[in-house]
Amino acid sequence: MCELLGMSANVPTDIRFSFSGLMERGGSTGPHGDGWGIAFYEGKGCRTFHDPGPSSDSEIARTVRRYPIKSLVVVCHIRRATNGRVCLENTHPFTRELWGRTWAFAHNGQLKGIKRWPLKFYKPIGTTDSEHAFCWILDQLRARYARPPTPGQTVARVVRRLLARIDGLGSFNVLLSDSQYLYAHCSTNLAWLTRRAPFGKASLIDTELTVDFAKETTPHDVVTVIATRPLTHDESWTVMERASLTVFHHGLPVNA
Repeated sequence: MCELLGMSANVPTDIRFSFSGLMERGGSTGPHGDGWGIAFYEGKGCRTFHDPGPSSDSEIARTVRRYPIKSLVVVCHIRRATNGRVCLENTHPFTRELWGRTWAFAHNGQLKGIKRWPLKFYKPIGTTDSEHAFCWILDQLRARYARPPTPGQTVARVVRRLLARIDGLGSFNVLLSDSQYLYAHCSTNLAWLTRRAPFGKASLIDTELTVDFAKETTPHDVVTVIATRPLTHDESWTVMERASLTVFHHGLPVNA
């Protein structure tokens, strides 16, 4: 199975600390060596990096780890292939445009029969069940809202129903973002934590790295990190309930 990593923050923040821990699970402390990818949102722009090799031995991953890219929303994925061959086009996160925004999607799990679901506008580039599910979700949203929805329209509730429907096909742990909101859907395993004042130290599980966030932040910063499994051993992670969705905006969960 794959592993996910996401971030939602109220100020532009880099994810190098958490990414350093996840990177080790991609072929070193974990078996997820079949590719990795990460998407950083910068306003309406989306900067992505992908590599079909293991993240623990990737020069691109080492560059991302060193370079402090600041973002409000991040979606990251390390892959252990179960559906579709190991290649660049099958590497998450996948991205598509809808309503003038770049949507990013990463999935951990397997979906039986999803490729039989018809698609109209969006088509997969690769061969994974994950990308097909992503295309189907965007197809449904596009069909429901011919124009970009207004702030008062309940897009999150529609997304909740769509994700719940796919969840019935198997294991469907998902991170999905439209550049503003980060949707975290738990089918089997997903956890999150929020860092805010008073900040303290945190140490990674997978590598010897400790950060004192009191020295790296301001008292007004709010940063939530979502991961398949907790990345630190000295912080309190919230384990999500199965078949649940939490939506994050500017670092905090919001009603959906």
